[in-house]
Amino acid sequence: MPEQNDRNIILHDHNHDGVDRRGFLKCMAWAGAGALCVVQGGVLKSYALDDPFMMHKAEKNDLCFVQISDSHMGFNKAANPDVVATMKIAIGKINAMPAAPEFILHTGDITHLSKPSEFDTVDQLLKSARAKDVFFVPGEHDVLEDNGQQYRERYGKSAKGEGWYSFDKKGIHFIGLVNVLNLKAGGMGSLGPEQLEWLEDDVRHLSKSTPIVVFAHIPLWTIYPDWGWGTEDSAQALSYLKHFGSVTVLNGHIHQTMQKVEGNITFHTATSTAFPQPHPGAAPSPGPMKVPADQLRSLLGVTDVNYVRKRHALALIDSTLE
Repeated sequence: MPEQNDRNIILHDHNHDGVDRRGFLKCMAWAGAGALCVVQGGVLKSYALDDPFMMHKAEKNDLCFVQISDSHMGFNKAANPDVVATMKIAIGKINAMPAAPEFILHTGDITHLSKPSEFDTVDQLLKSARAKDVFFVPGEHDVLEDNGQQYRERYGKSAKGEGWYSFDKKGIHFIGLVNVLNLKAGGMGSLGPEQLEWLEDDVRHLSKSTPIVVFAHIPLWTIYPDWGWGTEDSAQALSYLKHFGSVTVLNGHIHQTMQKVEGNITFHTATSTAFPQPHPGAAPSPGPMKVPADQLRSLLGVTDVNYVRKRHALALIDSTLE
């Protein structure tokens, strides 16, 4: 059984590997505990970030990219009155990596109120990041005023439909999905039939050995439906990916790190660079959670994702801003 410490962070008990006869492993880390997670043959193994062997391997990967999420630029309430400062710290973490990442994935809620000035601030801040490119998907806060038109004009000019797209990097196929349009308060995310049809066609020509990385804002696995933490038609989307050997799904939205490995698919949600949210069911509703100032950075963070060619593995490193 997992053990629970005095900060309500659920820790995996390594005396029991958690893998049943079907090869299913579930691991949750509520606050970005700074572990290196390597997926090999559908099994997730975790290592301390200061493990010299694993960090040495991470530095020599064929492809390294970073996920950031939920910067909520424009937010200025008690949970974090200076989201610019914490995003600068996140960028500093990225720039301190041993090697520059190939690119950054931002998994949504770039802004808090989808104002042009908020988008401008994030764009300006990311110019200082030591990465070749930045790819985005929208969060619900980025489509508040115009159903995502401003977002698409900035980041999705070559995208399909309402902003979904795919691209290839060094043998990996990346798929950016949109599941935040027409979102009702407390409701689940939705992809919709047009996007699902596009997704099925997008992966149809790929070899089964092609590693797949899917990224969207709202999780593509149902974490807590009472708060809308899931995507109602995600099962259909994932059915198109089950025959691939390695699939990684990256999401944001819930402002805390949670992971699950089921068969060939690894699910991973990222912490925010702005503010934490409560654990599922630990409050009457989700939303910005105020914590003591000296604890805030420990609940914010970034995710470093590495791919080792020919090892059929992705390594996920969650780092807090502390």
